[in-house]
Amino acid sequence: MSDTLGGWLEILVLAVAVALSFRPLGDYMAHVLTSPRHWRLERLVYRVGGLSGDADQAWGAYLRSVLAFSAVSVLFLYGFLRLQNHLLLALGTPRMTAGQAFDTAASFVTNTNWQSYSGESALGYFVQMTGLAVQNFASAAVGIAVVAALMRGFARTKTDQVGNFWVDVTRVVLRVLLPIAFVFAIVLVASGVIQNFHGAQDVTTIAGGHQSITGGPVASQETIKELGTNGGGFYNANSAHPFENPTAFTNLIEVYLLLVVSFALPRTFGVMVGDRRQSYAIVAVMVLIWAVSVALVTLNELHSISSTAGHLAGGMMEGKEQRFGVWASALFAASTTLTSTGAVNSSHDSYSPGGGGMTIFNMMLGEIAPGGTGSGLYGILILAVVTVFVAGLMVGRTPEYLGKKLRSREMKFASLYILTTPAVVLIGAGIAMALPGERAAMLNSGPHGFSEVLYAFTSAANNNGSAFAGLSADTTWYNTALGLAMLVGRFLPMIFVLALAGSLAGQRPVPVSAGTLPTHRPQFAGLLTAVILIVVGLTYFPALALGPLAEGLH
Repeated sequence: MSDTLGGWLEILVLAVAVALSFRPLGDYMAHVLTSPRHWRLERLVYRVGGLSGDADQAWGAYLRSVLAFSAVSVLFLYGFLRLQNHLLLALGTPRMTAGQAFDTAASFVTNTNWQSYSGESALGYFVQMTGLAVQNFASAAVGIAVVAALMRGFARTKTDQVGNFWVDVTRVVLRVLLPIAFVFAIVLVASGVIQNFHGAQDVTTIAGGHQSITGGPVASQETIKELGTNGGGFYNANSAHPFENPTAFTNLIEVYLLLVVSFALPRTFGVMVGDRRQSYAIVAVMVLIWAVSVALVTLNELHSISSTAGHLAGGMMEGKEQRFGVWASALFAASTTLTSTGAVNSSHDSYSPGGGGMTIFNMMLGEIAPGGTGSGLYGILILAVVTVFVAGLMVGRTPEYLGKKLRSREMKFASLYILTTPAVVLIGAGIAMALPGERAAMLNSGPHGFSEVLYAFTSAANNNGSAFAGLSADTTWYNTALGLAMLVGRFLPMIFVLALAGSLAGQRPVPVSAGTLPTHRPQFAGLLTAVILIVVGLTYFPALALGPLAEGLH
């Protein structure tokens, strides 16, 4: 009974904390993205880069800036990983192989943070700080910049300008991500998360043996890992490691960090389009899906058929840390797979078929509840566009959303966005299952083995980064295939989002009429939820039937 009460209190405290942050953080981010003033440090950044902070870009130029910045980032990080044995604080770690370096560089630049290596043994501290942590800030800022361009597309009229990418990224990093990460890094250090430059320390265990324990600048990376919905762990055990996440309190802080920005962005959207009511409809759908997911994962882990010892322990405790238990583990699992975070405090491979299946389904939703920093909001806005279009077909009139007509051009961009990620997931998983050598990388057979492969490609294409385990992914084929899945799953949808932003910005506003669908009411929120579930269900049900559903019926 105490575990149940503690679990409910944890969820309640988390919900209150996120709700209290919704308005002030959302309003602040809207101010950051719309203020005409530049900080001195920002002007210095523009001057060093030879950029103009006062010139807006058309959507094509904005897109080229996104792709150029990301391409340089991939090359920069790839070089770091290949040369890390020659860098400061390498601690004797060898350079990464070419395939693994490509996979890792693509992973961190796309906000995926998929890891086919053990962080404490494969990377030196300099690469962790100046390579991976820098990309944690940059990739999160890119996602927010892209959704900022889409919001301007809805807000602006008769123009081809959607903002300045370089201004957006610089401001998001300096004014939003860095201050919050700095404050919570101090909180985590005070709560027991380590922050040092110690190398491996030999210690004597309780049993009298010897163990080598690695320190590191963990707290500073842990905060942006969660805040930017990145997910890459300093240690192989990720947020299950006591140096990264030592107590139930730090666990709650980390879940708060991975949710807070994405849940506040709908408020930013409402402010920027001049109708705050719109934010409540969007965030209501996010909250509903998140709450249902947390409930289903928790129920499956508490009540699934397991051993007697498992029941006595209070549920499915295999793969979970005793200091967190079922409730906090399920809360973390649902939240991290509904965002593009990918951090884990338990082994999802050890979850029940129902609980593990929900973590896969969460990612298949497109991670929109609340999703990654920026990517979650632009994902759900694309689905809102589709919902308005469907409603327009029902009443036989041209659909309109926020005063903009949704013509064939806009719907093509929305449709291509929706089709991209499922195509990458299903084609990638299908090829992997068709190749004998890649099937041999599965440590389990049958439906569970297929679930591991399906989870890997779903995680990569949706830029989540968590793994089901049980899959030997550090092979040339998987490093290449998953790296390409991350790049396509990140940047191809961004092309359609920015094209849609440019198309909307160029329109003349349409006045509200008696036939206009109100998109701020509960009816629209319900219709949007139904469209989300139907689209995902029809797309992925056959794959789910071969994996977690078949395993659950076994």
